[in-house]
Amino acid sequence: MDTQLGTGGAAAEVFRPRPHLGVPPDNGKLGAKLLRFPAALLTTTGRKSNEPRTTATLYLRDGDRVILPASFGGREENPLWYLNVQENPEVQVQIRAQHLSMVARDATDDDRDRYWPPLIRMYPPYRKYRDVTDRVIPLVVCEPPRRACREGEKSTGISP
Repeated sequence: MDTQLGTGGAAAEVFRPRPHLGVPPDNGKLGAKLLRFPAALLTTTGRKSNEPRTTATLYLRDGDRVILPASFGGREENPLWYLNVQENPEVQVQIRAQHLSMVARDATDDDRDRYWPPLIRMYPPYRKYRDVTDRVIPLVVCEPPRRACREGEKSTGISP
């Protein structure tokens, strides 16, 4: 598991420079920052507007998965990007110049046990966020979409 924090941006029309979100004028190719940490750029579809919505967020890589904590600084409500993901799990994630089409899901209990410790090591305030809020802070696991077998192909029986 790569416990580095990452960086981000995506297609120019979606990932415009947005300094307030940590998106630099290079569209994230050199790396977006959130606080002082590198960040992924997550693009969701607005649940009300149906428009692309991009936000910078800290992340954890685990192979082809990208793990996103929906901490919202320990507030009592979930971040808007998380609500968008609940409505439409198809997302775009940009880490530096890498653009990923992914499907988001809530972490399982096993995922949470696996990913929270490295996330807290990476960014210790997550421990406080978890302590001060009554809500369970969601972890979102973004994975490549599953590919359907084409005619004549055999399924491996292995799921990502």
